[in-house]
Amino acid sequence: MIEKRKRAVALRYNAEKDTAPKVIAKGSGKIAEKILQIAEEYNIPLKEDHQLVEVLSTLDLYEEIPQELYRAVAEILAFVYRMTKKVQ
Repeated sequence: MIEKRKRAVALRYNAEKDTAPKVIAKGSGKIAEKILQIAEEYNIPLKEDHQLVEVLSTLDLYEEIPQELYRAVAEILAFVYRMTKKVQ
């Protein structure tokens, strides 16, 4: 059986500075584990979406997400916002 490597993508969105969310980190294997570890250390909520990670992984670092992904990423951002509010 082929084991799938863990993949992760980190996004940043500042409504005051950015026109759209940007990919700020991405990777697989040990890099993905490090991205997840840093997110955990800083209490950044995580959302698993394998298909979205696959698409976002094709973008360059600091590249804004394409308009076709706005809805999917908006759902992720809404999830993060809700989780952040629960923690505070």
